[in-house]
Amino acid sequence: MNNGKPNWWSRPSNTPEAARISTPPPAEDGDGDFPLPAPRPPAAPDPAAPAESRPAGDLTETAPAPAFEVSEPRPLTAEPLTAEPPASVPQTAPAVELTKPVPAAEAAPVAPAPETPAAAPVPLHAPDEYRTPPYGEPGPWAPAPPVQRPPAPVPPQQQGAVPPAPAHPHPQPHAHPQGPVPPQGGSPWTQYDPWGAGDPGFAFEPAPAKKSRKGLAVAGALVFALVTGVIGGGIGAYVERNGGLTTVELPQAEAGDTDRAPESVAGIAASALPGVVTLHVRGSGSSGTGTGFVLDTKGHILTNNHVVDGASSSEDISVTFSSGETARAKLVGKDTGYDLAVVQVTGVSGLKPLPLGNSDNVRVGDPVVAIGAPFDLSNTVTSGIISAKERPITAGGEKGDGSDISYVDALQTDAPINPGNSGGPLLDSKARVIGINSAIRAAGGGSGEGEGAASQPGSIGLGFAIPINQGKRVAEELINTGKATHPVIGVSLDMQFNGDGARVGEKGKDGSASVTAGGPAAKAGLRPGDVITKVDGQRVHNGEELIVKIRAHRPGDKLELTLTRDGKELTKTLTLGSSQGT
Repeated sequence: MNNGKPNWWSRPSNTPEAARISTPPPAEDGDGDFPLPAPRPPAAPDPAAPAESRPAGDLTETAPAPAFEVSEPRPLTAEPLTAEPPASVPQTAPAVELTKPVPAAEAAPVAPAPETPAAAPVPLHAPDEYRTPPYGEPGPWAPAPPVQRPPAPVPPQQQGAVPPAPAHPHPQPHAHPQGPVPPQGGSPWTQYDPWGAGDPGFAFEPAPAKKSRKGLAVAGALVFALVTGVIGGGIGAYVERNGGLTTVELPQAEAGDTDRAPESVAGIAASALPGVVTLHVRGSGSSGTGTGFVLDTKGHILTNNHVVDGASSSEDISVTFSSGETARAKLVGKDTGYDLAVVQVTGVSGLKPLPLGNSDNVRVGDPVVAIGAPFDLSNTVTSGIISAKERPITAGGEKGDGSDISYVDALQTDAPINPGNSGGPLLDSKARVIGINSAIRAAGGGSGEGEGAASQPGSIGLGFAIPINQGKRVAEELINTGKATHPVIGVSLDMQFNGDGARVGEKGKDGSASVTAGGPAAKAGLRPGDVITKVDGQRVHNGEELIVKIRAHRPGDKLELTLTRDGKELTKTLTLGSSQGT
């Protein structure tokens, strides 16, 4: 120590310590492993010698520390260094480190041991270049903290006892703690050896056993795996469902020209829809829906008779245009035999009449477009072709007396037509009206024919329209006179005849003559019992077809009839007469 402060040893000094430290002689009597030699008589100190040259750990000014010689160097380790206590001292208290230097004045006098011949030093080890510093001074490791405790009781010395060893004995190689070293001179300071055997009066509590962290690590790994699995599954499901983690943007065509060719379905619909209306009729505790189209700027609208037939008065008919505007309509005229009617709206501006075509120019296979309000779905557009021409059909007959039966030489189309389409226009490729949609053939005899008729008929691709040539004539008559005329030949037909053709009855209604005197048939030479088989070269198979063919003409038109009489075929020409319709 230098002035009571520790001197840290970190590297060997220039002068080998082994040159001045002697090795104790081996034991002769077997007492102890390494008995310490008796201390030499103290030599007079050299006053001229500097204080730094004195041995470290010197406790007095007159007694220098005995010299020890290290015979063999050993590596610097953390091995405990202890001093061998005298054999006569009980080994009960552990050696402790001197924590406070004892003044020279308080040090107990030490009796010199008798001189004995010094034995030749025998080196136990090779010289240690990194030798252990003298006992009592700090080594290359950090010194243990000082511990202050009350001094342990010192047993009294008996006469003849072996004097205590020097204050700083040389540590023996591979020495183990042997027991306590009593304090010298009753000093309150003791030495604490951190590598000693332990003090019975002072015991360290055993360090608590560390809890194993292996279980916590396994549990943490399981929790981490579970959380990552759930997150990964959620992300995977989201990616699978949404196609990725980014916002989905689907490719789309740019906004372009919305105009369509006039002859396309879209072009025809765009041109015709402003002139098509939906009719709502109430009366007699019921209501119905139908369709019509504008004929002129005066507000005349053409539709079917069966659409407006249930109205009690003109106030029960309302018209809704494609723009959504609604107006009241009045009945102008109707005809049961043609199943046509005309209504009129007033005070409505911007009307757009539909152009009329020529049904005689229609050919089978021509494309057509139908517009209507099937099941009250207004402005519905469907398309198809002309499936057939001059298809004789009859409709009505609910009254039972035949007064409500209509006869139509119709245009057949496969354009879907359903209840509510009645009265709507059938348009050609130039958006011209070529027919008035009037009837459909439903599966199971929806037209009233046969058993098992459908209670709610629907389109099966068999729709029928009144040719516009016939509709135009009837509409003009209804607008001008309120009535329509029917062409007639002046005969009563036998509707029960089962043969091929239309047979003239033997007697007319109420027992009158079957051939009207002075009528067109009488003038042409027809007789009761004649069977008419052709009209202008077209075959007829029954009385209804004959009526349809006649109704397809105007009064005053000339017809050529082919008939059989008594097995002979005859040809007659007549001019059609006129009768007032109902």
